[in-house]
Amino acid sequence: MEPPRQYFGNHLLIALPSLRDRYFERSVILICQHDDDGAMGLVINRASEYTAGEILRQMGIASTDPALQSKPVLAGGPVHPERGFVLHDGSQPYESSLALGDDLYLTTSRDVLEAMARGEGPRQTLLALGCAGWGAGQLEQELLDDCWLLVPSRHDVLFQLPLAQRWQAAAGSIGIDLLNHAGHSGHA
Repeated sequence: MEPPRQYFGNHLLIALPSLRDRYFERSVILICQHDDDGAMGLVINRASEYTAGEILRQMGIASTDPALQSKPVLAGGPVHPERGFVLHDGSQPYESSLALGDDLYLTTSRDVLEAMARGEGPRQTLLALGCAGWGAGQLEQELLDDCWLLVPSRHDVLFQLPLAQRWQAAAGSIGIDLLNHAGHSGHA
């Protein structure tokens, strides 16, 4: 009998130093969904050229909150770069939210942005354009090929640390210093 498949939703993928992909080098990706058909995630440590204020103006949503206006929008990945995602905490239901676990949600509907603009949105948020995607078995193969380190998701890495610190901090959460990493993880 085959062992049950393991899925990695609500985990962080950390690019190992050996990963030389132009887009994903030194990236940290939150895996939002993973099943037999593949995986989808958001890069959480790469800023896009947009701010939340610019996105809200493009969508016709008024906001006078300077902190929200200046909030960076992340480049969530090369797939569907025109599509917006809001990663957030809280239990407020929105029209199109996916529960990721541990008080963590991914919402793609406009209503969460409208609530944020009114000052009624989630306490912790991360806005991203685009996502990363893997076909069936592709993520598992990349893990076997030593492209990524996999660690449990942490709210401080997702929401509180500066973008430049997330790569090293995510790996440090399990005691690994990527700056002193040999470039491959090996298999036992």
